[in-house]
Amino acid sequence: MLKHIKSDVRTVFENDPAARKLFEVIFTYSGLHAIWAHRLAHALYKHRWFTLARIVSQFSRFMTGIEIHPGAKIGCRLFIDHGMGVVIGETCEIGDDVVIYQGVTLGGTGKEKGKRHPTIGNNVVIGSGAKVLGSFTVGDQCDIGANSVVLKEVPPNSTVVGIPGAIVKQHGRRVDRLSHQLPNPVVDSIRILQLELAQIRSELEQAKKENARLNQDEQNFSLTKSNGNDIR
Repeated sequence: MLKHIKSDVRTVFENDPAARKLFEVIFTYSGLHAIWAHRLAHALYKHRWFTLARIVSQFSRFMTGIEIHPGAKIGCRLFIDHGMGVVIGETCEIGDDVVIYQGVTLGGTGKEKGKRHPTIGNNVVIGSGAKVLGSFTVGDQCDIGANSVVLKEVPPNSTVVGIPGAIVKQHGRRVDRLSHQLPNPVVDSIRILQLELAQIRSELEQAKKENARLNQDEQNFSLTKSNGNDIR
């Protein structure tokens, strides 16, 4: 336990240039307090003392503004900077050396059972206000931009930005954003409507041409008939 505490404090100094003194870090960093409280709550959760575990986690939420479900699995050296508004769901799994900023949600997308929260790899940075929602994996060495909404698996060494999240960089190189666009049901519906509209227009044009041809045939027939009557 003491080893973990030392590692957590050292992580704060490594990630936050504003950290100056050991006393200040230990007594004023809410992210640190939330992680320590979660370790206790998670231990109780694993021993099936669910209610006591939730009491610990809710007290921590009240004190720090950071809500971590006791069932969440958190690796070593997690750093939560500022932390207010961070929410981490029950089946979420977080790897080692992850950095999370304020307002981040690692949540689900509905009321499904079982694994419903994301798995975050090692050395991932999640910007302030980002939402990672659903049961999928964010690979190692990824960066999630501030206020991004990620709804689909992210391969390792990727940078994701936007709503919905799109991969803009992979292995240090810029990529075509459109080719890595994550799903957007509104955009998909509009595209389907556009295709159907184009088909309707094509059918109308075809009907107009057919109608014009029939009118021409009728005119030709009427002209032929009129000419025949004139000859007689």
